[in-house]
Amino acid sequence: MNAIIGQVNGQESPRYAGLTTFARLPRREDVENFDIAVVGIPFDAGVTFRPGARFGPSAIREASRLLRPYNPALENRPFADAQVVDAGDIDCNPFDIPTALGEIEAGLAHLMSNGAPVVSLGGDHTIALPALRAAHREHGPLALIHFDAHLDTWDTYFDMPYTHGSPFRRASEEGLIRKDRSVHVGVRGSLYDQKDLIDDKELGFTIVSCHDFDRIGVDGILEHVLERVGDAPLYVSVDIDVLDPAHAPGTGTPEAGGMTSRELLAVVRGLRHNKIVAADIVEVAPAYDHAAITSVAAANLAYEFISIMAEQKTTLAPTSD
Repeated sequence: MNAIIGQVNGQESPRYAGLTTFARLPRREDVENFDIAVVGIPFDAGVTFRPGARFGPSAIREASRLLRPYNPALENRPFADAQVVDAGDIDCNPFDIPTALGEIEAGLAHLMSNGAPVVSLGGDHTIALPALRAAHREHGPLALIHFDAHLDTWDTYFDMPYTHGSPFRRASEEGLIRKDRSVHVGVRGSLYDQKDLIDDKELGFTIVSCHDFDRIGVDGILEHVLERVGDAPLYVSVDIDVLDPAHAPGTGTPEAGGMTSRELLAVVRGLRHNKIVAADIVEVAPAYDHAAITSVAAANLAYEFISIMAEQKTTLAPTSD
């Protein structure tokens, strides 16, 4: 068993120096085997409003420089407990969405082989569909927790079937997710029609809206979500616009009345006993950000997912090329 290579020591090399890998972790090519991979997917050809999420992975990596090796909330040392690597970015066609989806799926399937969990940094939410396809190859139909201001179960936009507003309709139609184990969290804002909600229910989703946080709080939300997803292999997708624009202005389709970053981190930490096989954090558009607060929130979310995955290392086999 090879010794784990962790972060560059922040007490020996200033955090603002050196290569900008996620959390200053080793690159995939620097280690023989890995347990968990972080990968960027700089794709935003599926957006319907403000573009710019293609620059999300690099901004999240820059914000992750401040992450430290001990997670006090979960009382673990994720970078010592598991070999975590930055697998770079998946190259994908910026002009042809179906081609890009195939390239993203192939790249993620390679990283996920033998069950290794992956945290994907988007990119727009279109990337969730190929990510679910890749995870389904390895684990079969998945439970899904989808944090978002929006349903993302619309059918088409300008007759296009693959956009950042449609990945979970396509995922449900393709049988990638379990209709009895899927939930949206943080949904709010205006819709085109009440039929959007009817269609969403028929696709197998239940909804925990943002106003439910005022009514039942984080503990009540967690109880509902955990009961819904059960013990099935779990995919977690986080659109950063689930946060209120006060906490995440750097995104393409902001909606008022969202979660706080503290609430979102608390709910994610509550998933520590679930088998999270993959996660994504999408829609970070740094051109609209202020003081990098959106990127900081995304980097810390990725850290929590990695911490949970590191605890589960004994049930998730390491992989090598």
